[in-house]
Amino acid sequence: MSSHLHPPLLIPPILFLLLSLSMTSTSTAPPPSSLLSFSPPEGGLTHLVVHNKTGEVYLGAVNWIYKLSSNLTKLRSHVTGPVTDNPRCYPPPGVQSCPHELVQTSNVNKLLLLDAAHNRLIACGSTSQGICQFLRLDDLFKLGEPHHRKEHYLSSVAEAGTMSGVVISPDIFGGGGKLFVGTPIDGKSEYFPTLSSRKLMSNEENADMFSFVYQDEFVSSQLKIPSDTLSKFPAFDIYYIYGFNSEQFVYYLTLQLDTQLTSPDASSEQFFTSKIVRLCVDDPKFYSYVEFPIGCTKDGVEYRLVQDAYLARPGTRLARSLGIQDHEEVLFTVFAQGQKNRAKPPKESALCLFTMRQIKEKIKERIQSCYRGEGKLSLPWLLNKELACINSPLQIDDNFCGQDFNQPLGGTTAIEGIPLYVDKDDGMTSVAAYDYRGHTVAFAGTRSGRMRKIRVDLKPRVSQRMRGYHGNTDAVDYLCYTCQSRRNLSPTRT
Repeated sequence: MSSHLHPPLLIPPILFLLLSLSMTSTSTAPPPSSLLSFSPPEGGLTHLVVHNKTGEVYLGAVNWIYKLSSNLTKLRSHVTGPVTDNPRCYPPPGVQSCPHELVQTSNVNKLLLLDAAHNRLIACGSTSQGICQFLRLDDLFKLGEPHHRKEHYLSSVAEAGTMSGVVISPDIFGGGGKLFVGTPIDGKSEYFPTLSSRKLMSNEENADMFSFVYQDEFVSSQLKIPSDTLSKFPAFDIYYIYGFNSEQFVYYLTLQLDTQLTSPDASSEQFFTSKIVRLCVDDPKFYSYVEFPIGCTKDGVEYRLVQDAYLARPGTRLARSLGIQDHEEVLFTVFAQGQKNRAKPPKESALCLFTMRQIKEKIKERIQSCYRGEGKLSLPWLLNKELACINSPLQIDDNFCGQDFNQPLGGTTAIEGIPLYVDKDDGMTSVAAYDYRGHTVAFAGTRSGRMRKIRVDLKPRVSQRMRGYHGNTDAVDYLCYTCQSRRNLSPTRT
């Protein structure tokens, strides 16, 4: 059986993270031999989501979707491939004839999301230019598969970890449900937006399913990579590593080609930069789009290639050290060293911490400066659109969601995180964190399937300088308590 797709990386680190988190409710940590596990016959796991009420686990894989119980017993499975396809065909053969040879092609799950408001799973694959299925949570019965309009095709890129979506339930901000989806486009800017917001209808057969939240002759709920950018930098794309909803905003951690460091010459060395992207949930025209460089530095070494992230609430001790409230959110992020080799990043990596307060303040300051007429829009990949900021009397507060000018907006200096732990040997690729009796514990998975357990209780060496801390790490030296084995720290006996 031939296939046009490269198999994705397996995700044992993520499974181990899940297992470790679920086991902390027991009185004694079980020995390694009793660890629960699930391994599908064909392998190729790509995504995992957990139902926060039932504890049931849903797995996205190559050609399959699985439903597991909380103890990782397989309950259901749903086949998604292989299918007859060719990645050069658009739209799929069922809609329009394709001049290219069709072959049996594996379907890589690229997006797996819970739509709890409608008791269904959204599972998007790599075949047929990236169409999605709606599966009933109870038994994985296929409720629908929209594939009749251009908006139904999201992206044919087969890399599993480069696409991210955020479901906004209809009861959160009013109106209907929404899906914010970011995806690489592999040069097909005429077909796919790199970022968009889509309607989620209660009826899977509704003609408006996946249509843009807003669209008229001039504006719509999407952001496209301009054709002139791709003409100058054919390899340019935006890879969406992690997405989340915080308060009234949707955020993405992305990797993209750094057009300021990379020469347009195809044979030149490529450099990448990590960005944090933010949009207002209730901004149908994408006027609130802002992106900032993001990363961290430890002992003079820069870590700029984002690998994974995890939004959490800090334990009491960490919150106190950061000068924030327990209910505020923090972002744990794994970066690989430097800015080269996106597909095969250096093994040296760092686990870093950001407060959402810090991120929001940095973005607000940038918006305020632009609306004072200072500087330019500073979005390097939007070539030929480097416009000056326009002065305006508008008052910019924490809830500002943009205007039809001074957008889209880019940050000029990077948001820097607090380095917590550096792994020089194995390469961290995934992260999760939780609060255990006031302690914050992070788990970082590595390329070889190992797991780092890290207790994150920051303590300033100069406590007087810590007071009133709001994310500025320049003036303070931190101690971070870390461990890599059970004997150093078990959450049940902290």
